[in-house]
Amino acid sequence: MVNAPGTVDAGYRGEISVTLLNTDQNHAIELKRGDRIAQMVIQRVEYAQFVSVEELSDTSRGTGGFGSTGGFAPAVS
Repeated sequence: MVNAPGTVDAGYRGEISVTLLNTDQNHAIELKRGDRIAQMVIQRVEYAQFVSVEELSDTSRGTGGFGSTGGFAPAVS
């Protein structure tokens, strides 16, 4: 199967369906009523209000980029 997450917005009122793709060319799949084939995560949507500032305050991460908090980067002083 292929992981294909989707988003259903709050205004949608129709049926929710699941698209399945069997990528195994040698074995068919058989589904029956009650089989668990998908997961749903319900998440609140947050709306940010941005505030323009002249400069940002210091943080413990500083200017460390991607992966800098994973334990392998030099300590930020």
